[in-house]
Parts: sequence; structure tokens; C-alpha cells
Amino acid sequence: MTKIAIIGSGFIGRAWAITFARAGFDVALADKAEGAPEAALAYIEGVLPDLAANDLLNGATPEAVRARLSAAQSYAEALEGAVHAQENAPEDLALKQALYAELDALAAPETVLASSTSAILPSRFSESLKHRERVCVCHPINPPYLIPAVEVVPAPWTAPETMTRAADLMRAAGQSPIVMKRELDGFVMNRMQGALLEEAFRLVADGYASVEDVDIGIREGLALRWSFMGPFETIDLNAPGGVADYVARYQQIYERISPDQWRRVDWAGPVLETVLAERRARLAHDALQERQVWRDRRLMALAAHKRKADKDIGA
Repeated sequence: MTKIAIIGSGFIGRAWAITFARAGFDVALADKAEGAPEAALAYIEGVLPDLAANDLLNGATPEAVRARLSAAQSYAEALEGAVHAQENAPEDLALKQALYAELDALAAPETVLASSTSAILPSRFSESLKHRERVCVCHPINPPYLIPAVEVVPAPWTAPETMTRAADLMRAAGQSPIVMKRELDGFVMNRMQGALLEEAFRLVADGYASVEDVDIGIREGLALRWSFMGPFETIDLNAPGGVADYVARYQQIYERISPDQWRRVDWAGPVLETVLAERRARLAHDALQERQVWRDRRLMALAAHKRKADKDIGA
């Protein structure tokens, strides 16, 4: 059976472990922190029944998925026989450079080394490696077992075969890869999310809308379409003649407001006090964890609905 190595078994690593094990892969978790893989496995055991209840284990039982997971005593043990290693270390360049030097020496030359980094370009931690052509980024939105999009990003020297193998593996694991043609700071998803957050902070800082009203605009407005189609398909369907018709009708609106959107608001400045006050009025700080559990269960229900809908329409 195909083996996956999870390097770093914290918040992101344990989520990847569920993703790969659910898809039928053998998964070995390794971490330099003593007891971390075992803690991750205990967490996973608590999540699997909820996923089963929402029919999100591909027909397998929690026990069958759990049986595909194991704790490795070292990186070498986890990497032995692995076709793919998913690294989940903290967002620290020096740490990743040292870690990839170690992984490059330990892993078989054909093993793909993929990082979950959301902020570091793959060229920055792979340049000096002997087998740098097998390194790429596979950046998820957490948790990947509920949100399938994953960015597959090459360094300038990443081999096309590496990109193909990484993207194919992600598809086999039930993910939807965004295969980038070259690396770019922020990749795709953070750049789009960042543009939205910049405007959200501006609207609140300049006194045009409350935090909750901005959230309503997304939650009860744009996100309803975005939950099953992207911005280009949205505009293609939002004008009688398709995307060219939309551009002809509406580009001048965005052209007019665009200069106002070049000005940044410091997220950590005075606006933060407003955002914090309004958010804590709606959700106490000590209720954050409970609300996170609620969010994940809502995501499970949405993922289950989308899977069923896709099957029903033959997508």
C-alpha cells in the first residue's frame, strides 16, 4: 500500500494524516517533540466518528481509517518506503532550511518532499539541496479533510514530474489541487483572501460598516455562490452574454472604486480595537474553542452536501 510520511504532527499535520488515511494510504506521523505523534493520533480518534456520521470517510469505518495510521519514532522511520512526505513545521525559514537538509539526506531520491507552508516560497528552503528538483509546496486550507483546495507550488528548479506526482496524489486523496505555474509570494489563496480582508478592514476603519455587517455581506451574500463556484464562473453567469458581457457592463464600477482600494489600513492600528470589541461582544474569548468545533461540524455538513450534490449531477 502507498505510504505517506507526515513530518510534524501538530495542527496541520494531524489534519493531513486524516486526509491521506481516509483515502486509503498508510500514514506514518513523526515529530521531534516527544509524544506529539501519539497526541495527534488521540486527537484523530476523536474526530473520526464525526466524519463517519457525515459519511466523510469514503465508506470506511473509523476503526479502518485509524488502522492506517501509525506513530514513527524518527523521521527516518516515517520516510522509509514513503512516496510523499508532507512537512508541517512552523513558519520559520531557518528551521525549514535545516529540516529540508535533513529530509533530503534521509528520503529516497524519488520521494516527493512537500511543504504545507502558507508564507514561505519553496525556493527559499530548497535552493541548496542535492535533490531540490523533488521539492514543492502543497499548501492546504485547514482542515484539508473538510476543505479540498490545495496549492501545489514549484520552485524554479522543481521538476515537472514532481508537480505532476504531487497534484495526482492530491487528487487521489480527494483534494482539488491549484497547480501554479511558478512561485509567487502569497500563492493564490492568500492573495485573494488578503484582497478581501484589506477591503473589510478599510470599510470598518473608515466607518462605513460594522464588523457584523461585513460578515453578513460574505456569509449571507457572496459566499453562497462561492461555496460551489469561483469568481470567474460567477461573472460568466451574472450577465446574459457571459464574461465578456459582464466586463462590458460592470468594469467601469470597479475601475472607479479601485483607486480607493490602494490605501492600506494598519490591521493592528486603532481599527483592531473596534474589530475586537465587536467580535467579543458577539462571541466571548472563552467560547472560541466551542465555536471552532461548531465551525468544523458545519464544514462537515457542507462537505457532505457538496459530495452528494456532485454525485447526483454527475460532476
